[in-house]
Amino acid sequence: MALMNRRAVLAGAAALPTGGALAQDFPTRTVTMVVGFPPGGQADLAARPVAAAMERNLRQPVVVQNRPGAAGGLGSAFVARAPADGHTLLMALSSLAVIPEAERLFGRPAPYEVSQFAPIGLVNADPTMLAVPASAPWRTLEEFVEAAKARPGDIPYGSSGPYGTLHVAMEMFCASAGIRLLHVPFQGAGPAITALLSGNIQALASAPGTLTQHVQGGRVRVLACWGAQRAPAFPDVPTFMERGFRDVEFYIWAGLLAPVATPTPIQARLREAFRAAMQDPEALRAFEAAGSPPRYMDAPDFARFLAEDSARLVRAVQRIGRVE
Repeated sequence: MALMNRRAVLAGAAALPTGGALAQDFPTRTVTMVVGFPPGGQADLAARPVAAAMERNLRQPVVVQNRPGAAGGLGSAFVARAPADGHTLLMALSSLAVIPEAERLFGRPAPYEVSQFAPIGLVNADPTMLAVPASAPWRTLEEFVEAAKARPGDIPYGSSGPYGTLHVAMEMFCASAGIRLLHVPFQGAGPAITALLSGNIQALASAPGTLTQHVQGGRVRVLACWGAQRAPAFPDVPTFMERGFRDVEFYIWAGLLAPVATPTPIQARLREAFRAAMQDPEALRAFEAAGSPPRYMDAPDFARFLAEDSARLVRAVQRIGRVE
């Protein structure tokens, strides 16, 4: 009996695919790239050129699936629970680390943890910009702060949801400036920008790529930048640091991740396809047209970047505390 069991184990082991076979056979069907926000935001703008380029490399359809809600938390939780076979990926933003920490602030269970994801690669990392409608009376950051101090809690600003990237960036600024604004959450940056253009909100923290066309069209004005240096797309816009807000620094990055248990050979194949996508001429043209140049990082560098940025954002959330 022992001999028969040993033979059965050996036969079963022989039938299992090797690492090379896994990578060679992958993908066997459509790959889904989940974006936890509606179309039109930073994650969506990053995902679509990358998905199209990866599809050409993987020779299987790579479709972008928008799953908005909870400042990206619903989409992230969906991918964290997905089968770890490489066919379900996440295009995440920097809010990835913020959502679990915010849930803990309110005594609620985290919908996922950052440790449930394996980094594949970084697409870009843009400093956030403070935008107002072109029709707004404020032409400088100082004028905006003065108005906010004169009308506490009166000026409405939009976000991608409580503790999403746009919310945390704005609350950093409010805390440093000693002002209070009216928070109006949306399901993503796309709807928030629509509200800004219509005048339903009067301020928004957003990535350069989602603002460029509206600034060029004369519909939006940018007052300040959350970066350590001025944004290349907006060289005339000062940073908060230049204006004396030394602790106001925030970046919206977009990066591709897979469930952490995804086999190493499949992760390697995904990294290979992602690397090719970040060199793809059509994808590069799309990034440049959006005003959001790529900042490619392969998995090891992205993992270090993710760990450092997550730690900084967790500290920021803890400093901001509970904000309704």
